Parts: sequence; C-alpha cells; structure tokens
Amino acid sequence: MHTNRPDAATDGDALALDARKVLVTGGTSGLGLAMATALADAGATVALTGRSGARAREVAARIPGATGIELDVRDESSVSRAVAQAWSELGGIDMLVNNAGIGMRTVNPRFLTDPEGFWKVPVDGFRAVIETNLTGYFLMAREITPRMLAAGHGRIVNISMNHATMNRAGFVPYGPSRAGAEALSRIMAADLAGSGVTVNLLLPGGATVTGMLPAEQISRDHDFIDPAVMGPPVVWLASSRAAGVHDERIVAIEFDEWLRHRTGVTI
Repeated sequence: MHTNRPDAATDGDALALDARKVLVTGGTSGLGLAMATALADAGATVALTGRSGARAREVAARIPGATGIELDVRDESSVSRAVAQAWSELGGIDMLVNNAGIGMRTVNPRFLTDPEGFWKVPVDGFRAVIETNLTGYFLMAREITPRMLAAGHGRIVNISMNHATMNRAGFVPYGPSRAGAEALSRIMAADLAGSGVTVNLLLPGGATVTGMLPAEQISRDHDFIDPAVMGPPVVWLASSRAAGVHDERIVAIEFDEWLRHRTGVTI
C-alpha cells in the first residue's frame, strides 16, 4: 500500500482556513474519516455523519473538537435534521464535503473476481446505490445551498472517482452512480457560478483502501492508495488559497503537480 501524498502536503507550512466549519458526510471510515481528521488537524471544526448516530459520535470523539451526527443521505427528513443540527452546533457551515456512498459489495460481494452483467443486478440493490451515491449528493446540496447563498459564501466538495471505473464492465450500479454525481456536480457549478458558493470535484485517483473493497483483496494487493491522500487537497480547498476556485476536478494523487501547474507554486 502507498499513500501517494504530495511533498507539498508535508512541508509543515500551515494554511489559513477560510472554511473553518465543515460538514463531512460518510465520515466514520475510509475517505470521509481521512478528510475529517485532516481538516480538524488543520484547525477546522468538523461535523461528521454516519447512518448510525452512535457510531458517528464514537468516531467524532477521537477527533479534536468534532461532532458526530446521525444521517441517512437517502432520506429528506434525515438530511434536513442533520443539516439543521450541524448548522446549529457549528454556528454555520462553510464547507460541505459530499462523500457518503456505498459500493459494489452491496450488490455483488465478488465484484472484483467475478463481475456480473448489469442484467443480474438486483433492482433493490441498484436503487440503494443510486439513492445513496447520487440522490444523496443532490439532497445534501439542495438542503445546504440556500443557507450558503443567504450567508453569501460557501464551498461544496463532491467526492468522485476515476472515469475508467465509471465505464468498467461489471460495475453497475456503482459506476453510473458516480458518473451521475459528477455530472450533477458540473451542473451545480454552472448554476452557482458567480454566487459566492463554489463547487469542486475531488477523487483519490485509483483504488483506495476503504470499506468498499473486499478485505481479502486488500491483503493480497499492496498497491492500493491510502485514504490519507485526500487530506492535503481537501484542506487546501478549505483554505484561503482556494478562494474562488470553482468547477475544478482534482485528483488527489496528482494534487501537487496540479497545484504547481495552476499557480506555479506549491502549498
């Protein structure tokens, strides 16, 4: 396993965070936990969510100043309650990290070794993945954007994945769910252009060690990306240096190179 962490992320330079109050969905493990931890370490006050409120609170207790909130992103009333709670407990929300998702294991536990055609995917499984990975992003952004617009500022980061995975054989419904979320993000960015609320995409850049991968596959393959790779770019997106950055697609393992190309300097 490797981290692919950019050198710029380890140079010890502190970033001034503009987005100090951050809501991370699906923050109890994997990418979400890595991002919530990195943001808290950088000085942000973080609310992280999970379907189990007890689990969310347990994980948050291990992160300085963090709050754990119960949230089912598929359910409108749950979304409304969670956003209201986070807004109240944090004193507002400067950044939403749309991360909560479920993977192929929910419809085919052997998806890596024995991929199945789309016609074999259970309808209930298809709907569950789409409702979580796509509808969930929509519901969260729909709930929080009016609050951000009223405040005059805000940042939304939608977590995505490689385009190759979106088109990979045997990856219905996960591939379509993430392709839809990426299209949604681009349209959100277009709708919010010039509003003071920015929208960007962030993805690891390869297969990452999360709960979505079978444990036996992780034990055999040492080339998976560590979720910590998401820390530097998400912290940068919360920083003053990302003010006005909008409608970008940032690949975490290429972050340092992307930043040099964009600004000519590293963080």
